[in-house]
Amino acid sequence: MSQSRFNQVFLTQRVILLRTLQRMVNNHSTAEDLLQETYLRVTRALSERPIDHLEPFVYQTARNLALDHLRSRRIQARTLQEDVPLDVLQSVAAPASTPEEAIQAEQLLEHLSVSLGQLSARQQRIFILSRLHGCSYQEIADQLNVSLSTVQKELKLIMAICVGVAERLDQP
Repeated sequence: MSQSRFNQVFLTQRVILLRTLQRMVNNHSTAEDLLQETYLRVTRALSERPIDHLEPFVYQTARNLALDHLRSRRIQARTLQEDVPLDVLQSVAAPASTPEEAIQAEQLLEHLSVSLGQLSARQQRIFILSRLHGCSYQEIADQLNVSLSTVQKELKLIMAICVGVAERLDQP
């Protein structure tokens, strides 16, 4: 199957694929990103081997990417809830917080910034990809060319540092 045939299939199926992804992830911009990633993955697969049934392969690739995205979001939410003690989560200042709570939250952010600034470049990249970009552990591992286990261990260490900073601020 040639790249030009894939381009033709992709262009004719683009709108349907986008709608399908949007229904799955419930976010238009994320669906657009997943659609672009689908194009790239199928293009890469075509360069490595022939694909006999192109349309089902494209749909399955898009579906798998959407499921990976949803899984990473679930893991991220669960990780945040499990790794950070409830009292620490509750101590983050709300929009209607008292001046004292706002000062404490500002101090927490300053201390976290200092602590995170002392991480290695790889650890910082893992933290940013996970917590700011919402990448799955596998996506981070692939992007940084490290094992999934390394990503998990580094994030656990980083979260422990964050919790430690919060606990130190709570002590008189």
